[in-house]
Amino acid sequence: MFVDSHCHLDRLDLTPYDGSLAAAIAAAKDAGVHKLLCIGIDMQNAAAVIDIARQFEGISASVGVHPMDVGDQLADMNELRTLASAPEVVAIGETGLDYFYTKDSAALQKESFRQHLQLSKSLRKPVVVHTREARADTIEIIKQYGDPAVAGVLHCFTESWEMASQALDLNYYISFSGIVTFKNAAELKEVAKKVPLDRLLIETDSPYLAPVPFRGKKNEPKYVVEVAKCIADLRGLALEEIAEITLNNYNNLFFNKD
Repeated sequence: MFVDSHCHLDRLDLTPYDGSLAAAIAAAKDAGVHKLLCIGIDMQNAAAVIDIARQFEGISASVGVHPMDVGDQLADMNELRTLASAPEVVAIGETGLDYFYTKDSAALQKESFRQHLQLSKSLRKPVVVHTREARADTIEIIKQYGDPAVAGVLHCFTESWEMASQALDLNYYISFSGIVTFKNAAELKEVAKKVPLDRLLIETDSPYLAPVPFRGKKNEPKYVVEVAKCIADLRGLALEEIAEITLNNYNNLFFNKD
């Protein structure tokens, strides 16, 4: 059984499935992908991801405000707390810092990230962290405001081994997307070889970043198997072993926080 630990089911291109999300999810399950985490990115789509999680077996949700969606005003954290308290919600985020696209809003991003980490600690639900070109600030804020007992995951990881190591020391997991399958991802492949197996996750981040051999196409959860294949090859393990390891890690991170 495979897990897609980060996907945006409300944003999938459903054209191949005649507009049916149920059919896209069925295709994933036919490929062996039976657990999915549907990620919230702002206050507007929170209800949608929770509703998807309620409709389909094996799907859970996260709610939060992506750093590129912070804008010029912070979210109402009382409203976010209410949404995050739903039983279908197993994580807070995605949150974090993005200085590649939106460095001009860095101050608000930092405050939003701090608030998400505090909510994570309060509700004992792990955080899903987006980080790009903000290595030092991301780690520093997690150190100051995160709870290692609850922890979280650096999703769609594309950073250095140094950053991965620092996050691992804070009890975080590292998740690899289709980017690890790209030919120009040599440094990232080396990181994927080093991450301890008990902290390793896989994801699609669909509909973005489709893995090889589907690069350039719209991504979808069933393609997480290609990420698993790449990691298995890099680690010299059987595909079934990576499937079992990442499923166990997913369950440990998101469902064993009581």
